[in-house]
Amino acid sequence: MVRALRVREWLDRLHPAGLLYSTYEHRLLAEIDPRRLPRHVAVLADGNRRWARLNAPGQPLVTGYRAGARKLREFVEWCDEAGIRVVTLWVLSTDNFGRTTDEEVEPLLEVIEQMVADLVDAGRWPVKPVGAFDLLPEVTAERLRVADQETRHIEGMHINIAVSYGGRHELRDAVRSLLADHARRGTSIEQLARTLEIDEIAEHLYTSGQPDPDLIIRTSGEQRMSGFLMWQSAHSEFWFCDALWPDFRKVDFVRALRSYASRERRFGR
Repeated sequence: MVRALRVREWLDRLHPAGLLYSTYEHRLLAEIDPRRLPRHVAVLADGNRRWARLNAPGQPLVTGYRAGARKLREFVEWCDEAGIRVVTLWVLSTDNFGRTTDEEVEPLLEVIEQMVADLVDAGRWPVKPVGAFDLLPEVTAERLRVADQETRHIEGMHINIAVSYGGRHELRDAVRSLLADHARRGTSIEQLARTLEIDEIAEHLYTSGQPDPDLIIRTSGEQRMSGFLMWQSAHSEFWFCDALWPDFRKVDFVRALRSYASRERRFGR
């Protein structure tokens, strides 16, 4: 089934309609002023399970996760080609652990581990998994930490992989880190309450040192943020797409970039 889906995707690109789309994609991308492109693009890759039920009936839902992982790999290439500096991919939320059975989570984690390993093996990008690793199996958490360590020296587009990620968990971890840091320096709670600044909190987020996301994309027709990058998205631009994630096309991505480039960003002003 998976091989058949890959063959179909390849044949679709060779079909005259696919070639026309490719030409159209390149033309649209060339028309965008590079100075107006986002530095940081984040994506909520939603709709993998629905895609599996529609396109692979009778097959396990992991079929949709695998298709989604392949699309994420393509998405990374598209972003690199466009000159994006930072990409954040949300692949598993903390909420999934509460509403998904172990039988479903385990194969999903295997797909995520393989996707991360493939990105590491490419040797082209620093790959930084971020999230509440304390909720993950220790073997998975350690593999994600190793991926970060093995690629942090690489110069290239930075890829965040949000695994076991929740916005409230990130803020919890940021507060814990901040308090521990000040405790080591001997700062009292009273002193911290008087002197704490916004930028100091940001320094303890998973994305510390990175630009906040300029553009956030969500697929599958959902128009909510679900706690994604709650702190960092204060001034982000959003682009919603009806396509289920495995059906998301490069032309959709380019249209998102074009929409972003046409907007006047006010940053709350």
